[in-house]
Amino acid sequence: MIKDIPSLKVEDIALAAIPTQNTETGEDEWYIYLINKKNESIENVLVSSKGYGTISSEKVETSVLRHHIQIIPPLSFAKIEPIMPELFAISNQYWVSFYIGSQIFDKKYVFVAESIQPKNYTEIPLIGKKGILLS
Repeated sequence: MIKDIPSLKVEDIALAAIPTQNTETGEDEWYIYLINKKNESIENVLVSSKGYGTISSEKVETSVLRHHIQIIPPLSFAKIEPIMPELFAISNQYWVSFYIGSQIFDKKYVFVAESIQPKNYTEIPLIGKKGILLS
């Protein structure tokens, strides 16, 4: 039964949207990073992403993208995917699942519509750049 499945709390795992200036064009390119702030590795990491919302009174939904990362060592990060600025107007959801030993953990992170913008920048731990952080 569902009540018999332990609900394990995800701690010290964060998701960040970080701009990086393209040296050729001078424009910012945005990437999503998964940050492991734990003192232990996370393994068999699965990340599913999708965007949804309304733009100009039209319902918009992106395709679901899935990524697998074998291992993210302690106190490190992994670049997951690029994100186009056109998608900042809608909510962007990332469902993250991973193992620590034989235990599986999962958590949903959502950049709500219009939240990815300079006024919300913060220093991103372990990466040392400014961006938008979800913990």
